[in-house]
Amino acid sequence: MAARSDALTSRTGLSYRRAGRGAPLVLVHGYLGGAGQWQGEIDRFADRFDVIAPDLPGFAGSAALPPANRIAEFAATVVALLDELGLGRITLLGHSMGGMIVQEMAATHPARIARLVLYGTGPLGAMPDRFELLETSRASICRDGVARTIRRIGATWFREGAAARGFEIVATLGAQASEPAALAGLDAMDRWDGRGALDRLTMPTLVLWGDRDKSYRWPQVETLWQGLPDAALAVIPGTAHAVHLEKPALFHAMLEDFLDQGGGAG
Repeated sequence: MAARSDALTSRTGLSYRRAGRGAPLVLVHGYLGGAGQWQGEIDRFADRFDVIAPDLPGFAGSAALPPANRIAEFAATVVALLDELGLGRITLLGHSMGGMIVQEMAATHPARIARLVLYGTGPLGAMPDRFELLETSRASICRDGVARTIRRIGATWFREGAAARGFEIVATLGAQASEPAALAGLDAMDRWDGRGALDRLTMPTLVLWGDRDKSYRWPQVETLWQGLPDAALAVIPGTAHAVHLEKPALFHAMLEDFLDQGGGAG
């Protein structure tokens, strides 16, 4: 059953979606993403979690906000939203660039994170062995614009490319980003290195990855899994970077198993 998740706006103008009741579950999207990509997860988990999904500054519903060019700045924006909503301990999930953001949050506010999910991400923003250099993506945005670039980049996030279920969700959300935000996001990733903080992320963590991900290759994922003090690994076969859209049933099963271990407590 679909959970109602109307777009809301924080005092700072940040757009976010919220639905359900219970312990807080915060979903942070990645580069050229948006809160709308999480509708399947909101529908699945709003019966027992208070699900909150922000649009990061410069992206989707927050496209009019000034962009952030540091991962720490994105993290501070999400923390400010949690403070405004009066949320204490949360379960926190981040996808792709969002995975960098939630690592930053977990390192700076460890007492607030009950459980952590690092999905399709790694500990190094430069993303060694990515399908293309960040500089190539930057040139594409400047030459072709955001809408054309997200269709090209987004196709690499699915095993079936632009024909995949969920591709149009990605393309539509990504096209809403401002060009300054798209460029600033690349700068933020390029400058970020979370490897030195991994041993401080002591909360139970799930590292979740699609085995055909062209953005975050196995060495980065392995570094997360091996470097975190209390990490479990879930590899979803036959998927790329957008597991939650490619194989939502498997994604939800892995996520639910991890959340159940925490007893749904915030």
